[in-house]
Amino acid sequence: MLTPKQDKRLAIFMVMLTLGTAWAIRGSFGHEFGAAWAGSIGVLSVVVVSGRKDWMQNWPAIAAIGAVGWGVTGMISYGQVVGYGKSTDFLNVSYGLLSLFLIGGLFGFLGGGLTGLVLETSKDKKANWPALITQMVAGAYIVWGYLIYQLEWYMTPPRSELWAACLGASAALGWYLHRHHFKNAWYVAFSTMLGAGFGFAFGNVMQVTGSASGIAFNWWNVMEYSIGFFGGLGMAAGVFNRKWPHMRSTTLKTHGWAIALLFLFIPLVTIVSTFSYEEIAELGLQLSVPEVPSFYLTQWGLVMGVSVLSLIVVGVQFRKLWAGQSSPNQVVAVLFTTWIWYKLLQVIESGVLYQYHFTSDDLAFLNIAAVALIWKWRNVHDPFAFAASDRKFNAVLVRLVAGIILALLLLSGIVSNTHGELPGQQQRFTVEIENMN
Repeated sequence: MLTPKQDKRLAIFMVMLTLGTAWAIRGSFGHEFGAAWAGSIGVLSVVVVSGRKDWMQNWPAIAAIGAVGWGVTGMISYGQVVGYGKSTDFLNVSYGLLSLFLIGGLFGFLGGGLTGLVLETSKDKKANWPALITQMVAGAYIVWGYLIYQLEWYMTPPRSELWAACLGASAALGWYLHRHHFKNAWYVAFSTMLGAGFGFAFGNVMQVTGSASGIAFNWWNVMEYSIGFFGGLGMAAGVFNRKWPHMRSTTLKTHGWAIALLFLFIPLVTIVSTFSYEEIAELGLQLSVPEVPSFYLTQWGLVMGVSVLSLIVVGVQFRKLWAGQSSPNQVVAVLFTTWIWYKLLQVIESGVLYQYHFTSDDLAFLNIAAVALIWKWRNVHDPFAFAASDRKFNAVLVRLVAGIILALLLLSGIVSNTHGELPGQQQRFTVEIENMN
């Protein structure tokens, strides 16, 4: 029998495993919609393990807002930054890791902050969403224009510098939460920022050391898993260490729009952009497929079959919600359905169903099974029974910021001296150093 504290830690671990695995799957899709799908899965896991009936009744709206928060930062280009972390000198590696800490932190701040804001919405305290969105768009445009076009603070030339736009949107969100006294959302945003930021940078360390070891593994997805795993830690710890008001019920019309976003629009864009004829034809050439048109039809048949079955399950659960029959099992069914749906699309996209061979990506199924077993095993105590005070929370966050930065600088010194030249390595400061000499 687990104690309440042990059960709370297990609940947090479930969120970590869920978001970590979903984000590793996202490594095969990318961009805003891939991130939104993975983020919605992580947010649904928070709702599931919370045990709160008011959150269960509002799961479509919560997951939709979480998807937008986690997804919008998918516009950031970070391939070059990952390459800086593969360098062999301290300056470039530390620049790469600290930049990834910022990028991952932006994912977490927007994802955790918007999720926290919808959770903190109550009968007496409502967010002005139109005003917030307007302020975030304005903040994004102003900061992006000033940092990039005026100061020319390029993080990842010649790639897109939209990290600055996300920084402006995050600043606007943070200021909105502060001045309207959404304390819980603010703490969740900050704790998720630290978790995802550290996870992204530490994931780059694991990717570099793993690649240097010569072990055959999908080290890119290890990095993606890391941002989700530690981002899940930050989000779950932030949520479960606060006391939350009773969430006001969302209208059925809002739920309908949320369902359309989560299970129609996001999957449609992800599928169409991933399973184009050109992409499938290229995969067919890699697999030495004799007839590409036939292979194309087979791939789309698998995609449509998996998608239709998933939509039927979600539709049944949504119909129950529409009839006022919300329950924990309903949200659990939706969580695992959308999670497995996302994973099966990755399996189809990789082509292993045509020529099956075990890959490191298959470990995702073990994660899904582990979360299912933990869900059955948990005692489901109240995970909010040990909420931290504001003063304690502030002290922990300040120490974490300092500790993470020092740890990344230390890791930069270690990693830069453990390998030679690696594929994809980038030198951000080569020209400057040569000019100084």
